[in-house]
Formats: sequence, C-alpha cells, structure tokens
Amino acid sequence: MADDRPHLARLGPHRGPRRLRAYIQGTGIAQYRATPGNLEAHLLTRDLEDGRTEVVTLSFWTSLDAVRAFAGDDVSAAVFYPEDDRFLVGRERTVTHHQVH
Repeated sequence: MADDRPHLARLGPHRGPRRLRAYIQGTGIAQYRATPGNLEAHLLTRDLEDGRTEVVTLSFWTSLDAVRAFAGDDVSAAVFYPEDDRFLVGRERTVTHHQVH
C-alpha cells in the first residue's frame, strides 16, 4: 500500500549571487512542486563571506520513479535551466539521493 511519507530525499548544492535564491525558487523548486510524486521542496541557504549565497535544494519524493519524471533517466544528474549561466558560479553536475527513515 502506497502512502504519502517521503521515501527519498534529493539534495543539490548551488552557489551564486544573492539573487540566486529567487531564481531557483522560480525554476527548480517550482518544477519540483509541479511534478507528481513530489511531496515537498525546500531551499536551504547561507550567505558566504565573499558576497555569494550557497543554496541547497532539498526535495522529498514518493519514489525514484517520481524523481525520474522530474530529472530524466539519469537521476543523479543535476537539472539545468536556460538562464543558469547568469546565476550559477560553477556547476555541480550531480545531486545525491538519500532514503528517508
């Protein structure tokens, strides 16, 4: 029997200017929340001494198949958007997934 408890957490780190938070909220977080099987999506942020912001996306999913609907077949690959180059300082090309207990 399926339930709505999170079974999988997906984490993706990002770094960029302070406005990065709003950008990710409008792209990745919005798409996470629109994908069936996504239970929650959050941004974890911290301001860095160099004026940039570090953002970690944290999302909870019902299954790996639900993540696949968002990310494609290679669920460990980060998902990028057309305007990312304007915001991201470097690119983490992979994300991690963790079982939720």
